[in-house]
Amino acid sequence: MSVLRNIESKLESLFEGVFGRAFRTNVQPVELARKLIKEMDDHRNVSVSRVYVPNEYTIYLSPGDREQFASYEHQLQVELADYLAEHARRESYALLSPPTVQLETDEDLDVGVFGIATRMVQSEGEGEAAVVGEVGATMVYKPSEPVLQPTEAASPIDLGVQRELAVLTWDGERHEVAKRRVVIGRSKDADVQVTDPNVSRRHAELRQEGATYWVVDLDSTNGVEVSGKRVKRLKLEDGTRFTVGSTEIMFTRELQ
Repeated sequence: MSVLRNIESKLESLFEGVFGRAFRTNVQPVELARKLIKEMDDHRNVSVSRVYVPNEYTIYLSPGDREQFASYEHQLQVELADYLAEHARRESYALLSPPTVQLETDEDLDVGVFGIATRMVQSEGEGEAAVVGEVGATMVYKPSEPVLQPTEAASPIDLGVQRELAVLTWDGERHEVAKRRVVIGRSKDADVQVTDPNVSRRHAELRQEGATYWVVDLDSTNGVEVSGKRVKRLKLEDGTRFTVGSTEIMFTRELQ
């Protein structure tokens, strides 16, 4: 019997953004990472002083999707677990143990469809573990568009190496964001130096929170503006333009 037979949650869209447009069938690691984070957030348990989240995640894949990861499955599992641990740290979530990610095959799933089950497990000794609370219902994700024809599985390079790169451009200058926190300002010590007399020495900070980028005003003299309106904190999308001092900066997300 399929582990996904008794699904309680509605089907959600899997493919979005550039990966959705580029690959119409096989599941991509970036989508697994996004949905794992969603499952962690959705299964929070609030105690007196802490917010606990599941530490065990099982991904159910169709045979075709599982096969494409065969040559680097362990590396993928480790990378996804590290991504979950980093998200938990940023959100100040409590974990009973470092998160683990397992891949399983479900013969009843079509290519492009996958499920995620979560558990909160506490170790009770060598080789023993106890499930704390209820096991989370398995969530199923599938492409929003029907698969019209099969395609060849993407290579490990296509799947695992290509990453999104955040880029800031202004006045012919270009800066590739390599850190989670980047200071924008006039100072030579700023990560992104903007030679504009109307820009403060430490004017604003670009912050990466999960998969989202924000620009935050650092109490600068002239502030951060969008379409003529001053903002303290701005969520950045691909193509967002904002102004510091009298300099307009564009934020883009590119494939590395």
